[in-house]
Amino acid sequence: MNQVFMLATQAEKEISEKSEQITSFFSKDNLMNVVDSLCAWSLSMAGKIIGAVLIWIIGKKIIKLCVKLVGRLLDKGSLDVGVKHFIGTALRFVLYAVLVMIVVGQLGFETTSLLTLFGSAALAIGMSLQGSLANFAGGLLILVFKPFQVGDYIVSNGMEGTVSSIELLYTRLHTIDNKSVMMPNGALANSNITNVGSEKERRLDIEIGVSYSADLRKTREVMTEVLKSTESVIKDKEFKVVVKKLADSCVMLESRAWVKQEDYWDTKFALLEKFKNELENNGIDIPFNQLDVHITGLEK
Repeated sequence: MNQVFMLATQAEKEISEKSEQITSFFSKDNLMNVVDSLCAWSLSMAGKIIGAVLIWIIGKKIIKLCVKLVGRLLDKGSLDVGVKHFIGTALRFVLYAVLVMIVVGQLGFETTSLLTLFGSAALAIGMSLQGSLANFAGGLLILVFKPFQVGDYIVSNGMEGTVSSIELLYTRLHTIDNKSVMMPNGALANSNITNVGSEKERRLDIEIGVSYSADLRKTREVMTEVLKSTESVIKDKEFKVVVKKLADSCVMLESRAWVKQEDYWDTKFALLEKFKNELENNGIDIPFNQLDVHITGLEK
């Protein structure tokens, strides 16, 4: 019984203390102090908020002016459109990031933790997008140093075609058989690139193998006449037929002539057909690979 009485007394005491605390909190003097504190805090925050809004408005105008001035300076240079667009976008992003940090600091928040958060997020994103970042860097190198331009015919990594567009991550090629190939700029920037479309004219070399019994002087005359009679072959530049090598089953001759860039493939296909027809008409044999099998020791 004594223990129950003591517990009841303790509970009554706690209830009494809680009642006094509640009564004290809702007293007139305490409520006036709370209202005064809220008003002071609101006035201080109002000043910070107004200052932050003014900083944001003025900062946006300054950013717009800076981006516009940089754009005009870039227009005076010879940079590619893609590079100009990237520089403008990157500059705008950096300036807005600085403006946000200034506004957050004006409101009284700690900016150090925010910078740490942004840094960690940037590191995580960079680690997960390594391939894309490599392509991005390769795209910038291509746009800045211009190893090729839109409209050039290039050969790289076993692919060849006409460059139809250069983007920040990929370069699009249009092949002669009407296919569209997307090549990653990272691999493209780190590989050998043969730009066969940078010049207006291109040398066309064609190899033709003839029999060892063929008259080489006559063969060269026939092939030279074919070159002379082909309109797309540039006559102002040297064209000739040479013995390139003595192969296993034939004598390899090579014709060398200059054509315009846009006539390269049509001329190549036409010359191959003409060479074959004219050599056959003149009794000059074009050998092909064959296997002779001799069987000995068979009894009748």
